[in-house]
Parts: sequence; C-alpha cells; structure tokens
Amino acid sequence: VDALKSTFVSSVGQHVNEFERKIAEFTGAHYVVATNNGTAALHTALCLAGVQCGDEVITQPLTFVATCNAIRYCGAEPLFID
Repeated sequence: VDALKSTFVSSVGQHVNEFERKIAEFTGAHYVVATNNGTAALHTALCLAGVQCGDEVITQPLTFVATCNAIRYCGAEPLFID
C-alpha cells in the first residue's frame, strides 16, 4: 500500500526490495527477482535456464509475441510445436 501511496515510480528501490523479501519469506525461496513485465520475466527465466545463442527453444505457435521475443533476446530460435 505504501508503494501505491507514494509518488516514487520505478522498477527498483525500497518498495521492490521489500516486495522481493516478502515473497522470498512467503515461498521459502533463496532468491527472488521482481521484473516489470512478463517479457522481462521470461527472458530472465530463459537466461537462468542456460539458454544461449544458437539454441532452439520449444514453444507453442499460439502464444503472445513476448514468448518469442524473450527467446530471441537470448540469441536462440523458437521452435514451434503444436
């Protein structure tokens, strides 16, 4: 609620740090990274999964463009499987 009441708008800072800490506490996770959108979350997940340039990543053809964008941001190729 404090974040909504404040005029501070950012993807970093005390409110984000507090959110990450509370999510880690709630889930028992060692690390939590808040992202500002789904594309950034997918890109982060793919990088952490070790997806690299030249890899093929299986995805479905009926998806939002962010899925393929995140794959391409890693230098990988989307492989559409239905």
